[in-house]
This record gives sequence, C-alpha cells and structure tokens, in this order.
Amino acid sequence: MKAFWISIPVAALMIISAGQALANESLAQKSGCLGCHSVDKKVVGPAFNDVAAKYRGDANARDALVEKVKKGGKGNWTDVTGGVSMPPYSPRVSDADIELLVDWVLGL
Repeated sequence: MKAFWISIPVAALMIISAGQALANESLAQKSGCLGCHSVDKKVVGPAFNDVAAKYRGDANARDALVEKVKKGGKGNWTDVTGGVSMPPYSPRVSDADIELLVDWVLGL
C-alpha cells in the first residue's frame, strides 16, 4: 500500500511536467520562436536541444539568454545561422514569458 501512495505524487509530477513542456512549446509557437527554431533540428536558428546542450552547466546562461531573447543579437551561432541575427522580442513578448521560454529551453 505504501508504494501506491508514493507513486501517485510521482505520476502527478510527471503529468504536470509533460503539461508544462507542452504549454511552453505552445508559448514558443505563440511568441514566434518556432518560426526560426525547433526543438530538435536547425531551422534558421539552432535547435533548442542544441542551445540547452551548449549552455548546460553554465551558471550565467539563464541571464545571458534572457537578455539575448529580449534584445536580440548576433554572433553566438554564426556557423549555424550563416550570420542571420536574432531579432529582439521585448516588449512584444513579456519578460515573464521570455523567462519561461528560456527556462523551458534550458531544461530540454
């Protein structure tokens, strides 16, 4: 019986996590991110999985990526993009949504 009670919170957490992943991919679509990125392959910009891998273990990654999404930029992925720059997404996308998106990408 004890195992049953332990498994319910774990299952609930898995369902919530899956729902958040879908919600954040939906937010990425709504925000225009998926016009240039995808989760698992290069489009114009790098795949989100590649972004997550590049910055894994970098304590400054979240803040740097939040700023990059807000202000746009160029130069970090030139070999992938061919020099195409990322446009700024602030204020078109709220700061809170940008932070959610960056957290989602870094969590992939």
